[in-house]
Amino acid sequence: MNSIGKDCNDLKKEYEQCFNTWFADKYLKGQTNGSDQMCDQLFKRYQNCVKKALSEQKIDIWEIDRNVLGTDNEPKDKPKPNKS
Repeated sequence: MNSIGKDCNDLKKEYEQCFNTWFADKYLKGQTNGSDQMCDQLFKRYQNCVKKALSEQKIDIWEIDRNVLGTDNEPKDKPKPNKS
C-alpha cells in the first residue's frame, strides 16, 4: 500500500524494511534492550512527510479519529430521484 503522499512512498518503504528487520532480528529474539531505537530516525522522517501530506490535502489528523458511524455525524443517504 502506498503512503498518503506520493513523496513519502520511498520513506515508507525504507521504514517498513527497517521495522521488519528489527522485528525479525531483534524483537522476536528477545533483544529489545535499546534495539527499539534502530528505526527512530527513519520513522520521524516518514512521520514528518505524512504530516506534510495531510496538511497539503487539508486533512485534520484529529478528524481521522472522530466517531461518525452510528452517530448524528454520519452522512445520511439522499433519497434517489424517482425515475418515472
